[in-house]
Amino acid sequence: MKRVPVRDGELEYESRGDGEPVLLIHGSHVADAFLPLMSEPALADYRLIRYRRRGYAGSTRHEGPFGIVEQGEDALAVLRHLNVPTAHVVGHSYGALTGLQLAHAAPETVHSLSLLEPPLMMVPSAEAMGAALGPSIERYQAGDPAGAVDAFMQVVGGPEWRAIGERTVPGGAEQAEADAATFFEVELPALAEWRFDGDMAAEVSAPVLHVLASESGRFYAEGRDLVGTWFPESESRVVEGVRHLLQVQDPEAVAGVVADFLARHPM
Repeated sequence: MKRVPVRDGELEYESRGDGEPVLLIHGSHVADAFLPLMSEPALADYRLIRYRRRGYAGSTRHEGPFGIVEQGEDALAVLRHLNVPTAHVVGHSYGALTGLQLAHAAPETVHSLSLLEPPLMMVPSAEAMGAALGPSIERYQAGDPAGAVDAFMQVVGGPEWRAIGERTVPGGAEQAEADAATFFEVELPALAEWRFDGDMAAEVSAPVLHVLASESGRFYAEGRDLVGTWFPESESRVVEGVRHLLQVQDPEAVAGVVADFLARHPM
């Protein structure tokens, strides 16, 4: 992968193909979670750009707190370095929050915004989700990062998450374990602090798509409903038979949903 300079560091990135640019922003734990979409035929006519966020794989590690506002600044730096004035933005999980932040802070750079199950802590079931993740946090604090990642991923990805990931992102579980500190020490606190509301949403000019995994449960379904409240003209699609690792579990279906949305919102 190539490297792009950002404030106080560098990020690894890959750009593949021609056509309208699509920035892919991965979520927490697995740096290469968007790798399966890079070779999907449905997206072959686009320039796909994926980068490894700060603290993941070979990108610059964190030194102190780093919030979602700063994540949005990193995403903007990637686009500017590649001389991309505007792009379709597709974000998964924590990366979807980064996409929302980018679309609010620099709306002129986001032509369309596809949100794959953003973890919105403003929904009613956020407290229950936090409780479900409690054991993973305890394991990390006890000095067991691999066990912490496994406990977390079992909650959101199901008991077969390793086998699911290995089919399309070989080594993804090992990536997650190696980068456990990024989530538990940096991103989890930032997630609790980040704020987004209807007034901020009103400043987003891009059309919005929310993609929900059919097996993910109440927390992410409530997130879909909140996105619909923030963006009344937004679209919502459900990918059947998958959980939160939806583009890892069924990249063909996710690519098809995203490609359909992009085709209806050309540059």
